[in-house]
Amino acid sequence: MIEIIFIVEEDPTGGYTARSVQHDIFTQGDTLDDLKAMVRDAVACAFDIEEDRPKVIRLHHVHDEVIAA
Repeated sequence: MIEIIFIVEEDPTGGYTARSVQHDIFTQGDTLDDLKAMVRDAVACAFDIEEDRPKVIRLHHVHDEVIAA
């Protein structure tokens, strides 16, 4: 596997969440830097054999905005 994709969203209670599109991997962090570290750790745990790990982690940031109609 070359790449794994995560959807990143702001958590309503604070911080950020990330969930993988292709695999059952979910993590969270208080800041974006924390989240990046947690994503790397989660990927390392999910792919315990280093050769099976993706070479690239893509973070797709989703930002919801509500405006008046």
